[in-house]
Amino acid sequence: MKYFRDIKLNKLILWCYLIWYLVIIIFYFDPTPKIWINAIGISVVIGTALILSVSASNSKVDYWQTFRLYLMPFCVSSFSSLIKDKGFMVIISPKPQETILAILSCGIFLSIVGGIKFAHRAISPKNS
Repeated sequence: MKYFRDIKLNKLILWCYLIWYLVIIIFYFDPTPKIWINAIGISVVIGTALILSVSASNSKVDYWQTFRLYLMPFCVSSFSSLIKDKGFMVIISPKPQETILAILSCGIFLSIVGGIKFAHRAISPKNS
């Protein structure tokens, strides 16, 4: 709960990206190993490059950042493979109900986080 109570806008956006990805994957999942092996390969290559580009020689390792930097290329690669030739406009499904479900899922998530933040403010002592 503390994580979501203190979450900033940039991380909320990343969570919505993940939610959108998961909703679309539910509709277009394909168990073909080639898709997932290629996505893992892209993830390793691009994730490593991203780690090298943001790391400082004397900085502490941020495991969540490292995870995200490998997860994002995996998601992008698998997403693009799964939606290829399916009529998508960038990330928007040609089927309105899929896009609406993705938007609603993000909205529900944001409402829950908003509720957590509101509840925390309501029960926290006022800082004057």
